[in-house]
Amino acid sequence: MKIEEIDELNKNIKVAIPLTGQTSKTRVKSRDIWYGYGYPVATRQKEFELNSYIEWQIGYDIVTSEKTKLELSTLQNKRFIGSNGKEKALYELSEYLYYFYDIEIISKDEIENLLNEINQIDNSKLIEQNAELSVQRCHPVEYELEGINFQKSIVQYPLLLYKLSSFDVLVEIIIKEKQYAVGLQPMLYVCFPVTKLQADSDPLIGRCAKEKEKAYLILDESHKEFVLQTFKIFALLSQAHKNDVISIINLILQQ
Repeated sequence: MKIEEIDELNKNIKVAIPLTGQTSKTRVKSRDIWYGYGYPVATRQKEFELNSYIEWQIGYDIVTSEKTKLELSTLQNKRFIGSNGKEKALYELSEYLYYFYDIEIISKDEIENLLNEINQIDNSKLIEQNAELSVQRCHPVEYELEGINFQKSIVQYPLLLYKLSSFDVLVEIIIKEKQYAVGLQPMLYVCFPVTKLQADSDPLIGRCAKEKEKAYLILDESHKEFVLQTFKIFALLSQAHKNDVISIINLILQQ
């Protein structure tokens, strides 16, 4: 999501979150309990409620050769070589860490401590290759439907949930098969209630979204834990994620 403003005086970052036109990056959903299944909300037809929340597949980089996407980053010249060999620029979570360091919300010692913790992660415990977090299929049983005898099995995908203490945010990791390759792929989502967003006009609760409406997440000192912990969680996903995160932190420490 694109940074709209960096307020150095008040030490905060304003991030635009789209409320209409559900994308692969963000969706508005609703659920009754924090660990329940989230159902997409058609925000132009249905009013926002207290159980409405944003599901955000947050990232930390953007490939520099993808020029349209690169325009979304405010740090297009802060580049590193990713684990996949592609040149990348800082984006989203990496931007927040960069600016939090720049405007002195996060100290150099805190970033160095984060780097040290990530370097000490046992590679055998990384989620992508953790046998305790594999996809499970139950033994098939007969299932008759309209005269056709099927074999019914149930596939269970591991879901890890982490609740941040200082900010009403839930980090979700769903582990599924890779779409175009062999193996498992952990995907990370950040979820937070729409009540954490600032709208340009009327409050969101009790009304529908306006056409192409955006609201704003204001990141400040109270979100320091969110930025640091989410970086560490990213490093737990796979060896490639861990390597990327280490490269990003080293790049930020060079500023």
